[in-house]
Amino acid sequence: MKIELPQVGESVTEGIIGKWLVSVGDEIRKYDPLVEVITDKVNMEMPSPVTGTLTAILAEEGITVPMGSAIAEISTSEDPSPESEDSTPNKMQIPDSPGTTGILLKNTAPVGPTGSGNVAVRTDDDEVEQEPRKKNPRYSPAVQRLADSNNVDLTKIEGTGINERVTRKDIEKYLKVQSTESPKTPFSQQKENLINDQIINVSPIRKMIADNMVKSATLIPHAWSQVEIDVSNMVLARTNAVADFRKNEGINLTFLPFVLNSVSQALKNNPLLNSSWNETQIILKKQINIGIAVAAEEGLVVPVVHDADLLSIAGLARKVHELTEKARTGKLDLQDVQGGTFTVNNTGVLGSTSSQPLINYPQAAIVTTEAIIKKPVVINDAIAIRSMMNMCLSFDHRIMDGREVGEFNMVMKNNIESIDNSTPIY
Repeated sequence: MKIELPQVGESVTEGIIGKWLVSVGDEIRKYDPLVEVITDKVNMEMPSPVTGTLTAILAEEGITVPMGSAIAEISTSEDPSPESEDSTPNKMQIPDSPGTTGILLKNTAPVGPTGSGNVAVRTDDDEVEQEPRKKNPRYSPAVQRLADSNNVDLTKIEGTGINERVTRKDIEKYLKVQSTESPKTPFSQQKENLINDQIINVSPIRKMIADNMVKSATLIPHAWSQVEIDVSNMVLARTNAVADFRKNEGINLTFLPFVLNSVSQALKNNPLLNSSWNETQIILKKQINIGIAVAAEEGLVVPVVHDADLLSIAGLARKVHELTEKARTGKLDLQDVQGGTFTVNNTGVLGSTSSQPLINYPQAAIVTTEAIIKKPVVINDAIAIRSMMNMCLSFDHRIMDGREVGEFNMVMKNNIESIDNSTPIY
């Protein structure tokens, strides 16, 4: 049977094959790790879905493959014999249209952003007109490393290997030609560039984050709305509860669980912000699954607090602590990054007082909370020193307008400003 790359999240459509943990011919048990996969959401070890023998590796290390495409073959006791396969009278027909989303590959089904789409298998016997392949996009790890170290765009090189595959000799020839054709730089300028410039090769994770940010900024018409919130009572409530909470739970009580609790309740009253755009439809999500942006060592990751509206402030604190630790140690699994419907960012921990976050595609909105600052404000015609916090909401203007956004902001503001010592933690 063919083993497919599983869907990681709605916005993740491809992954990089990092390292195979097994070899062809190995006996594999169900749930044994097969391969390391790198995405912009998570680095993961993909387990085997079955018990059997690895008969073929279809995706080499270092290449990028779409989610849902076949990456290996495993022989199981349930696999039909060749005789039974030959006796099958009919093969699955290919529909006239493979669907509106996904990528159609040989021997794979079209897979959309959520792993959905019409299932169609293309066999060698199918009489389907195909465009001639100009170049095999798969490169060996050695070729990829040589290209990266010399800042070479492999798509510009004509391969001379099998199936027009790019080889090391092709890259070396290309570099030799480029060096002879490039204009000579004065020695003094070369020396200056070497002293002042530093070149950093982009990691696969950084590249995927960049691609997702471009997709968000390009496909979603962003608009922003910012409000200022008096969090003085929330600060006091947290200060009074933090010592007992650490004693009982063994973890710190931050402001984020208070904010997540307020967000989840506001989303119940404003379902448009807990939705996604599907060209001719707006999909309202039944569950409130809030992603929390975490700055991990290798880049930004967004683990998800599932059913956040069903958790208490204490429950949210425990979940945030768990997910943050897993993100920073690279131990997030698939479940931890799937199913997000809304995202909360906390740029305030970095000292920011005002920012405009990009929406986590394909969600409808994201909110960021800024640093809490004491400042003079007017209360009942008198000046008082209060703890104030800015909150900025980025939203998809295709889905909602100012009225819906204004209502959400007011509910959020009222929820947070109503937090005090009487607010239950558990």
